[in-house]
Amino acid sequence: MKGVVIKSTGSWYVVRLKNGEHIDARIKGKFRIKGIKSTNPIAVGDVVLLKSEEDGTAVISGIDKRKNYIIRKSVNLSKRSHILAANVDQAILIVTLSQPKTYTAFIDRFLVSAEAYHIPTTIVFNKIDLYTADEKDELSYLKHCYTRIGYKCLEVSATEKTNIDSVIDLMKDKVSVVSGHSGVGKTTLLNTLEPSLDLKTSEISEMHQQGKHTTTFAEMFELNFGGFLIDTPGIKAFGLIDFKKEELSHYFLEMRGLLNNCHFNNCVHVNEPKCAVKEALENDEISAFRYNNYLSIYKDDEDENYRGLGY
Repeated sequence: MKGVVIKSTGSWYVVRLKNGEHIDARIKGKFRIKGIKSTNPIAVGDVVLLKSEEDGTAVISGIDKRKNYIIRKSVNLSKRSHILAANVDQAILIVTLSQPKTYTAFIDRFLVSAEAYHIPTTIVFNKIDLYTADEKDELSYLKHCYTRIGYKCLEVSATEKTNIDSVIDLMKDKVSVVSGHSGVGKTTLLNTLEPSLDLKTSEISEMHQQGKHTTTFAEMFELNFGGFLIDTPGIKAFGLIDFKKEELSHYFLEMRGLLNNCHFNNCVHVNEPKCAVKEALENDEISAFRYNNYLSIYKDDEDENYRGLGY
């Protein structure tokens, strides 16, 4: 008997069977997946094999090979990873330029991880009804920078229901993992997209301009307009893990096509002469903040409020 994990609470899992039935299941003893050392060996979106114990308890006895997953450094165990979701068609990153501000260092770390595991990502700028004139200029600039390298960007207001149809069209008939900082209005946006969800929301802290965590565990929901969404807990930081520094530039889309033009085949685009990436930077073909974020990740700078050129 097989099913898809739709909720994980750490010790118990809710699994949706093919007939739509939901059952509770657990894992028995140590459960490890070859090559992955994560704090959660089974993630929402995993296709799992179930068997029944003598007492009738459903036990997860196996897991199908994942087509992809998105992973980040565990908050409490820096050398371990945490899988946010598995077997997804796309990621949707909710960001805000106000109340609270999402810095590009966080955005780019998320994008790098998604690229590494072959997950296309759309950046959704929320709360546009609150933006000042300067923030609207920043939004225009960031949209230009990310769009020109291949990322789709949407402007929405969950509270004003602005451009909600665009998000619905994006998510229709797909499995989407939705993520972002706490306080960016993710839960409000999901409730607007699918009112039947009735997810719990919370106000952001006036003092720290950060949101309170309203989603405790990742969970998958079926959408009435078609498809599924995986709601993830609000993320304060997005630490990368298991990256080889020499491969980092492959996950920056605007750098990928230039790599063969560097003079040295092992160029890491920091101090080397005749570097095609740095030449593109000088010619404004690569955004300065993106290159600064590349350097930050390359140098293992964990401060994700790093503000390359103020962003």
